[in-house]
This record gives sequence, structure tokens and C-alpha cells, in this order.
Amino acid sequence: WAGLGYYARARNLLKCSRAVVERHDGVFPDTEDALRALPGIGAYTAAAVAAIAFGRRAVVVDGNVERVMARLFAVQDPLPGAKPALTVLADALTPAERCGDYAQAVMDLGATLCSPRNPACGLCPWMRGCQGRRQGIAAELPRKTPKGEKPVRYGVAFWTVRWDGAVLLRKRPPSGLLGGMIEVPSTPWRDSPWTLEEARKLGPFHLDWHAVGGVVRHTFTHFHLELSVLAGVARGGSVPAGRWVAPEAFGAEALPTVMRKVARHAAKNPTTVG
Repeated sequence: WAGLGYYARARNLLKCSRAVVERHDGVFPDTEDALRALPGIGAYTAAAVAAIAFGRRAVVVDGNVERVMARLFAVQDPLPGAKPALTVLADALTPAERCGDYAQAVMDLGATLCSPRNPACGLCPWMRGCQGRRQGIAAELPRKTPKGEKPVRYGVAFWTVRWDGAVLLRKRPPSGLLGGMIEVPSTPWRDSPWTLEEARKLGPFHLDWHAVGGVVRHTFTHFHLELSVLAGVARGGSVPAGRWVAPEAFGAEALPTVMRKVARHAAKNPTTVG
């Protein structure tokens, strides 16, 4: 599950539960605005819960609904810029009664018949009124703004080995990318490569750091990451924030994929303890 956002969801679930107890005396709120105010609940979730769980009139818009609206009304403006217009169209069709059933039906329509590729227009209950089908462009919609080149960011990971072969790991800050997960101590990630001299100053110990050949590469949603690895042996002194873990026990740790790549890279170039 590492790297899929489940750890952040679990933390938000706890925060949300506490907020319901503290702000609402343990009774889950049933309005869209009150739901939006809870930790970890965004616009889509608030609308979906309000409509489906509590029967409130709320405009539920996910990717499936956006696709259905774009095709039904032949909206050719690309996403994400077209999102507000698609929400207005979804609002115009949302009924006052049985709003939750309607929302679920449109989401299911987008997930099954009005699929991203090869939509089954002949089976669609809205076939006759679909402007996208009438114009012969349904399968092309919704259009999306072309993505630019992902930038490259750089960092240095410190593979710190103790006398018994255990490796230093630490917990990342609770918020931000990979929040709350376990990592090999690393520099911040930035837009320019680190020099060896710069990186050594940020190591968890003052050691005789040596560069491990090669680079660890990983791609996130919005950028590529290149991590150099410095290895060193800790022979004593105070332990910085973190804990020592034997490499064979890494499987039980919440290590994201990029840090498992670091571990595999370091294993190919073992650091001698002696």
C-alpha cells in the first residue's frame, strides 16, 4: 500500500472523527458546507455524502460525470479549464428529489457505457439527446490540455550503516509528499543537482561519506526525481532522529517505492562495515 495515499487517508480519518466529536457532539453532519469543513473531505466527497447518505440536493461531479456532461452537451473546451462549466451543466440536470440516486446513476453511466474509450452510445439512455454523439465527436470528449514536460528535481539519500549492518531510517513530516512515511535520510529535493560538498553538510552524521555509483530515478505525478546516494558507516556518537532497522526487516516498514529503490541500489553496492 505504500505510496498510494492510504497513510494520509488514515490520518485524515482520525482527524475527521475527532472533529465530528468535538464540533458536532459525535453526530456526523448532513449538509454539504458542514461536511466540507471536516478534515480530509473535499468538494466531491462532501457532495457525494450529502446526496447519497443524507438525501440532500448536492451536485456530485467526479471524472465520470465530467465525461458524461462534456459529451452530452458537446463541450469542447479542454480540461481542467472546463471543470466549472461542466459543474454548471451538472447542476442544471440535478433533480431536487432522489438526488443521491441520480448522482450514482450518472457516475455509473460514465463508468460503464460512457467510458473513456469506445463508449457504448447505442445502449445509452441519453443517446438521443447527446450532442457529442450527434456531432460525431463523443469519443473525443472531454478534451484535455496537453501536459508539458515534467521538471526534474534532485536530491541525495544517505545510506547510513551501523556496525551490525542495520540502516538508519526516519519518518517524514506528516504533511506534504509522502507525508508520514519512512525514508532513508535525504536532502531536500530541488531544481538543481547537489554537489558532494553541499550534500555532506546535511548528512545525519559527520562521516566519511562516499558516493555510490549511479542514480536512483523515480517519477511522481508532477515531476521526475533523481537521487544520488552517499554511503557511510556510523561507528558511534549520538543517534539523530530516526531508528536503526536491519535491511531484511524493511518489508515491515512504510517505505515508499522511491526509498525501496534506494535500498536496492545500495544493496548492489554494499557498504563495508569493519
